[in-house]
Amino acid sequence: SEETIKAASSVPRAMVMSVIWSAVFGYLFLAAFVLMIPNMDDAAKQGWNVFFWAFDQRVSPGIKEFVYLVVFVAQLLCGLATVTSASRMIFAFSRDGGLPGSAALAKVSPTYRTPVAAIWTASILSVLFVWGSTLVSVAGTSAYTIVVSCTVIFLFLSFTVPIVLGMLAWGTPKWDKMGPWNMGRGVFMLFAFLSIVSMILIFIIGIQPPNDWALYITVGFFILTAVVWFGFEKRRFQGPPLGDIIAARQAAIKAAEQAVGETGH
Repeated sequence: SEETIKAASSVPRAMVMSVIWSAVFGYLFLAAFVLMIPNMDDAAKQGWNVFFWAFDQRVSPGIKEFVYLVVFVAQLLCGLATVTSASRMIFAFSRDGGLPGSAALAKVSPTYRTPVAAIWTASILSVLFVWGSTLVSVAGTSAYTIVVSCTVIFLFLSFTVPIVLGMLAWGTPKWDKMGPWNMGRGVFMLFAFLSIVSMILIFIIGIQPPNDWALYITVGFFILTAVVWFGFEKRRFQGPPLGDIIAARQAAIKAAEQAVGETGH
């Protein structure tokens, strides 16, 4: 959002509108798909393959291939957005010394002006993670389906945490005034509550058999995280920079920009 004009207004408006339009077109697409299914009993027997089976039954080859292409491009863009987000987090945590190999991962290429090591690390780990999950089965269930469930669970947990913190912080000295584009406290609290309830339902759905291992993995992850944090990282990790450290980092950024011929603003 830092590159967006009038970010305080345009960014929250864009976030809300993206959810609304995604819901509208997603509902229309799902409704059209369900109405197109020739026989529900036969469709239920297809399992994960029901999407392709239904298209083979009812859609002409040309239109079918076009829809597949649109879905492929959409998934590719989603994947690129995910890699972008992951690489930015790797770079940010490494810049603060929060990851193994932080010195290398925090480097910015003077040629491409991007954290190349962080980007390639996120990309390679993502590919290896998905590829490896297709080769392993857990209790007779493909690890890939469990990975998908865990991914959805952690994705919505990442939404839930800031929403809950926002509900607790609103009205306190930490957050006593809304931004220029807002929905008001009442609507905010209502949608925050409904969002949390929806995410709890998604979590419950995500751990149903045969994906019940997703629950064990989620709980195990939290236990492992707690052990690593309280046992090691809490004493070592200093957190985001403050005071003189910020000034020193700004000076280092300015020097790096001058080294590649940029004056900065």
